[in-house]
Amino acid sequence: MKNTTEYVLNKLLVQLFNDILQIEKNAMNNTEFKDLSITEIHTIEAIGKEGNRTMGEIANDLRITVGTLTTVERKRIEEDRRVVVVYLTESGKKVFDEHTLFHKEMIDEVAKNFEDYELKVLTKALSKVSEFFEDKYQDLKE
Repeated sequence: MKNTTEYVLNKLLVQLFNDILQIEKNAMNNTEFKDLSITEIHTIEAIGKEGNRTMGEIANDLRITVGTLTTVERKRIEEDRRVVVVYLTESGKKVFDEHTLFHKEMIDEVAKNFEDYELKVLTKALSKVSEFFEDKYQDLKE
């Protein structure tokens, strides 16, 4: 039974990951921002609409190096010229809004298929899965 459970869990996690990325890409292809890659869209999401985040904060959220962030608007803050913050352009804010809408619609569609108690169990289970991957990620950094 365990081998079957392991097989099904592996298949589900891989399938969900791939499906979400593909659906996300297709959803953004139906907007004026179809020329942006998913990586660029996720960078915009990590910066957030309010902006003023440091390169290190964004790189940490995205699990990438600071050097990878070559396509963002940057400015030094006057209080400490060593600190570089990034922010979204007006176009970036539009991408952020469109991507946020995609995620809201995705969650709304998933949630409507569950009873409240099932959503609580699903949320708890996914939180445990997320903790596992976060721990694995932290191990890689050490």
